[in-house]
Amino acid sequence: MFILKSVVGKLWITIIGLVVVVLLTLSLFLFRYIETSFPKSKDQAETLTRLAVKVANEISLHKEERRYLQVVNELLSAQGASILMVTANFEQIDPPFAQAQDKTFRYTDFFTKADLQKAFAGQSVDNRNTSSGLPRAPLSNQYTAVAVPYMNEGQTQTAGALILYQLTQSAEETQAYVKKLFVVVGVAGFLMTTFFAFFLLTKITQPLLQLKKAADLISMGEYDTRVPITSSDELGELGKTFNHMGEKLSDTIKALSHEKEHLASVLRSMGDAVITFDADGKVILTNPPGDKVVRDWNEIHWADDWSGQEEKHMPRKPETVPEPLQPLFQGVISEAKEMTAKLHVQSEVWSVVMAPLYSHELVRGVVAVMRDVTEEFRLDKLRKDFVANVSHELRTPLSMLQGYSEALIDDIAATPEERKDLAQVIHDESLRMGRLVKDLLDLAKMETGNMELNFRELEVNTFLKRVHRKFAGLSKEHGITMTCVLPDEELVLCHADEDRMEQVLTNLLDNAIRHTPSQSLIQLSAARTRYKGEEAVLIEVADQGYGIPAEDLPFIFERFYKADKARTRGATGGTGLGLSIVKNIIEAHEGTVHVKSQPGQGTTFSITLPCKAV
Repeated sequence: MFILKSVVGKLWITIIGLVVVVLLTLSLFLFRYIETSFPKSKDQAETLTRLAVKVANEISLHKEERRYLQVVNELLSAQGASILMVTANFEQIDPPFAQAQDKTFRYTDFFTKADLQKAFAGQSVDNRNTSSGLPRAPLSNQYTAVAVPYMNEGQTQTAGALILYQLTQSAEETQAYVKKLFVVVGVAGFLMTTFFAFFLLTKITQPLLQLKKAADLISMGEYDTRVPITSSDELGELGKTFNHMGEKLSDTIKALSHEKEHLASVLRSMGDAVITFDADGKVILTNPPGDKVVRDWNEIHWADDWSGQEEKHMPRKPETVPEPLQPLFQGVISEAKEMTAKLHVQSEVWSVVMAPLYSHELVRGVVAVMRDVTEEFRLDKLRKDFVANVSHELRTPLSMLQGYSEALIDDIAATPEERKDLAQVIHDESLRMGRLVKDLLDLAKMETGNMELNFRELEVNTFLKRVHRKFAGLSKEHGITMTCVLPDEELVLCHADEDRMEQVLTNLLDNAIRHTPSQSLIQLSAARTRYKGEEAVLIEVADQGYGIPAEDLPFIFERFYKADKARTRGATGGTGLGLSIVKNIIEAHEGTVHVKSQPGQGTTFSITLPCKAV
């Protein structure tokens, strides 16, 4: 079956089909020619019978004339016929005119004696139509022979039988011979065609199979595959063209691979997240930041959708358009134009630019370029808040300074005591402005790294006791109990700026006293801990105050940030920079500061400082 599917097999079948068609067509016309040109056996026997009767009649009249008999013999020889004469006693008479080959034939080669008896009785007999029931004579199949009676001149009684025989030339025999000839020619043609097909198998099929094998190797990525050129015919030209195509394809693939690697390198080196989706929303291509965004954002919504399910029963998270990008994706697909947006996902802010990808003027997908602008958004918000807060912080004391100074100028205060009170207010507000300016300068120095720190060894227990005594009286005035919990062992910081650390605790304790109601507790404590695998000191300031809302916790260390949105504070209120200063001082000591708070349950600030030198 394989050879029938191959080119050689099809060519072989085609040639055999052509040979068969030609032979059948030729045989059809040849058989018709034979039927019209060759007599049938019956017709030949009738013709010979008529001729034999005439010859017998003439021989009866001119039996003794040798010249006549010679002429008859020559005429019969021209027709391929000969005669035999048999007497009534079954004696064969060889006429003097008989040919040498005629003398080898006997009457028994054509007829039996029973057949000749009929001729002696006056009937005409042919060897093709005998009814004696006996076996036919040996040459009856090759020769057509007839036997007719002849008489001697002047007698009425049969003298013998004249046998006229001729080589059989019937249409049936000729057709049988031609059929045999056609069978032989057909078998020879089949064998020659088969041999020719196997010859083509080596000359045509083998190069084609080499081309197929080389094409398969190229399809599997072996672009350096080439085929050997063994001829200069069409197959050789095909091989040359194939090799040239392989070279061009190899160059093209290398160029595409180079461009792909170049594009992949560019994508990998980009800090922005790049994600490509098809028209159905499936992820096609991402760079590392984009892959992280897809996984993280899908994790959020996938976990929400399958909350309560066991992990082993949760289906695999599909790499599709994340939920936050769905509206923008649908808009780009439907309107086929570029769109931009800022997305707030959890505590992050993302700037997204999404553009359509075209294929023959049809939108086949979308590419999204995303940048995390959380820090920029935060800084912009801080800038705006800073301007608003500084304006607010300066406006109140300036307004009071202006108002009270105008009162003094206009002599509104009638007594020295009233003038003294107005001057005291002006003095307090100027001090408040001075503290604000000083804090701003200190914060600017800290953020620029120009803050001067005087590091030396600090005994934490002694230091905290002194700070506790400093604020014990103030807390008592507010009806607040302040305690100091210290370990039995002495805690020592090898390198710390005592003045700056006192500024830190002053800010924290001042905030705790101002935001803790009376009859509550503030606790200052210290303990030994581990930080980055090394010994450290943990200092905590815990109160039972009003607490800080969860949404405000990430921003409380920013400048001028206040959970008190009404900005109401008394004359002793802070500047809004205290916690920001605390964070910068602690980070300058290579430490960390954290806060835990719940509204109505209090707030705890935890400071971790390494014991070793920074």
